[in-house]
Amino acid sequence: MPLSQTRRYAEAILDEVERAVVGKRQTLELLLAGMLADGHILLEDYPGVAKTLIARSFSEAIGVSFTRIQFTPDLLPGDVTGSSIYDARTTQFEFRPGPVFANLLLADEINRATPKAQSALLEAMQERQITVDGTTHVLERPFLVLATQNPIELEGTYPLPEAQLDRFMLRLSVGYPTEDGEWDVVQRRLARRQERIELRSIVDRATFLAMQVSLEDVYVSDSIGRYIVGIVRATRNRGTVSIGASPRGTLSVTLAARAIAVLRERDFVTPDDVKSVAVAALSHRVTLRPELWMRGTRPEQVVRECLDSVPAPAPEHSERPTS
Repeated sequence: MPLSQTRRYAEAILDEVERAVVGKRQTLELLLAGMLADGHILLEDYPGVAKTLIARSFSEAIGVSFTRIQFTPDLLPGDVTGSSIYDARTTQFEFRPGPVFANLLLADEINRATPKAQSALLEAMQERQITVDGTTHVLERPFLVLATQNPIELEGTYPLPEAQLDRFMLRLSVGYPTEDGEWDVVQRRLARRQERIELRSIVDRATFLAMQVSLEDVYVSDSIGRYIVGIVRATRNRGTVSIGASPRGTLSVTLAARAIAVLRERDFVTPDDVKSVAVAALSHRVTLRPELWMRGTRPEQVVRECLDSVPAPAPEHSERPTS
């Protein structure tokens, strides 16, 4: 698929999702960029800011199957992956697929489940497959996880370990709408006279897969690649950081920046594309020293400091060379 077609489809998808989610275009663009880059997304924000609505709206707009798992302390791994059930008629065990067998999986309040239940997603997120009773089951592509968690209600929760956080390409915050945006939400609800918003499918599963493949045609110059590496390495060398971003973070910035470039009508990545995704792609991979938490320092601040400290290449060094 040509990149120009990918961009047109992406713009149409965003326009359709905005019928349901008001005033959050920048967040929606980042989320779609992550999905186009075949990455999983962690939405961390307060209740009632449309995290679940965003996930469902994207599934409808891109025409893929959707399931939602409410993570609770009593959730078992088999409730996620499925399990083998004994069939008395055939005297054999039959595998019953769980909700993980979907193109877009919403893991709602993922930090409320025990680490054992959370770990059921690890293989699926990294390998796009699950193993039950020694048998491997391949998940249909695309397989994307949108997980949510509430940053304020921490009692009775199980914080995601670094190994699982690292499997999310981006961590995003939705935030509260503006005053006008919030009034727009109310007006739209009154006008449609029902709670649910029916969205149309802009593309189907096969077309969305082709959109993902088309990103391979986006050019990343050596200077941009080394710029990204420099930013990630800077997170490891700061005195305020206990653990810096991993090489998977370097790849996440690169892949998400390619998607952002397409949304901005370019076939090459610029420093501005990198800066647009760096905080979302790296902040959840940075572990601060304990004393920094006591002072209220956030990993996002550290990533922004790294962006300020690493010189960006000249714009002309980003463009695709002419043959």
